[in-house]
Amino acid sequence: MKIIHFSWEFPPTIVGGLGTFTTELTRQLIIQGHEVLLFTLNRGDLPTTDNWKGVEVHRPKIVDFSDIYRIFADDELKKWGEGLRFFSDVVTYNMLSASKLINQIVNDRKFDLVDAHDWLGITGGIVAKERLGVPLVFHMHSTEKGRSMGKGSRTIEDFEYLGGQMADRVITVSYAMMEHLTTLGFERDKIRVIWNGVDPSKYNPHRIKEEGKKALRRRYGITDEDVMLLFVGRLTGVKGVINLVKAIASLKEHSELKLVILGVGELDVEIKNLIKDLELEERVKLRTEFVDEEERILNYAASDLVILPSFYEPFGIVCTEAMSMAKPVVVGARGISGFKEQVIPDGDKQCGVHINPHDPEDIAWGIKQVIESEDRGEWMGVNGRDRVLENFSWEVISRETIKTYRELIEEC
Repeated sequence: MKIIHFSWEFPPTIVGGLGTFTTELTRQLIIQGHEVLLFTLNRGDLPTTDNWKGVEVHRPKIVDFSDIYRIFADDELKKWGEGLRFFSDVVTYNMLSASKLINQIVNDRKFDLVDAHDWLGITGGIVAKERLGVPLVFHMHSTEKGRSMGKGSRTIEDFEYLGGQMADRVITVSYAMMEHLTTLGFERDKIRVIWNGVDPSKYNPHRIKEEGKKALRRRYGITDEDVMLLFVGRLTGVKGVINLVKAIASLKEHSELKLVILGVGELDVEIKNLIKDLELEERVKLRTEFVDEEERILNYAASDLVILPSFYEPFGIVCTEAMSMAKPVVVGARGISGFKEQVIPDGDKQCGVHINPHDPEDIAWGIKQVIESEDRGEWMGVNGRDRVLENFSWEVISRETIKTYRELIEEC
C-alpha cells in the first residue's frame, strides 16, 4: 500500500503519545514493505524534505500568520492570546502540506489512503481525500472536550466533528474513547479500536544494569531500603499529580515511600509549592525538565511502582511502557480511561490496581495494595510484561492497523 499521513508530531519533534504512535506505526509499515509519505510541522529549523528510516517526510516551512488570523477570528480564538500562534501554525501547516501534495508531489504517483491524526492534521487529510479521491482515516488519539475537562475550544471541537463526518473510517485508541466519540456525534459503525503499543525490546528491564539503577536512586536520595514511586507525564490538570502529592502526605506510616515526579507542564510551580506546604521535600522529588527516552527507561527500571492517577486518559502509553519494564502500576480508572483496558486489577493475571484519581485517599489505598503485597508487587510487574508481549507490541498494533486499512480500501 501507499499511504499518506498528516501528523504534526514526528521525529525529531515528539511531544506526546500521538508522536510516539505515528513514529512507531510508520516504521512498522516500512518494515512490512509499504510506502509512507508523511507531512509534519516545521517552524523553520528543519529540512523541508527528509527520509526517516524509509519514511518520505515533508515539512513545508511556515511563517507566523497569527496577526492576520486575529483580524477575522471569532471571540473564542481571540481569547487564546499567544496560543493563537499555535492555531495559526497548525492551520498553515495543513494548508501548505495539502497544497504541496496536490500540486507538486502527486503527478503520476498514486496513493491508496490518507491517515490524519487528531484535529492537528485533519484539514490536510480532508483536502487530500477530496482532491485525490482516496479514502480518509481519522486517527483520534484524544478529544478537546476530554483534554480540557469540558472547558476547551469550541473551534477545535468543530474541527474534530468535521473530521468524523468526512472520514471513511475513524480509528481510536480504546473502547472508552469509542464510547466517548459516539456521545460527540461520531457514527459508531465508522469507529475501529486499535490500542497503542510499545517496543518491548527497548522497554526491557533486562537491558538496564543494576549499577545504573542504583546511581539514579542515589541521585534522588533514595536508598535500597526505600520504595521508589514514579510518575511520568505532563504536569497538567488531567494527569492528577496534585492528588498524588496529597496521597503521599496521607501515607505518614510509610516513611520509606519516596515519590519522583518526572515531567513538564503548567502546574510545575503549583506542585512545587504544594510539596513545600505539605513539608514533603524529603519524600517527593520534582524533576521538571525534558529527559530523553533512554533516561526515561532508566527511571522506570529504578522504580518499584509507577503511579498514573489521570482523570482522562484515552490510552496512556506511559502505562504500557511501565508494564513493559515489568513494573506494577496504580492507575486512574474513572471516566474515559484506556488504563482500565490495559491493567488487569485482580486474579492470577493482575498487573496493577485501579483507583479513583479524584480521591487522594483512594490513591493512597492503591499504593498500599501494591507495596504491602508479596514482594512489593513484583509479581504484578511480571504479569504486566507478559500482557504487553501478548497485546501491546508495535508488531501487533501495526498488523491491526494494516488490516483496517485494507478493509477500508476494499470497501471503497
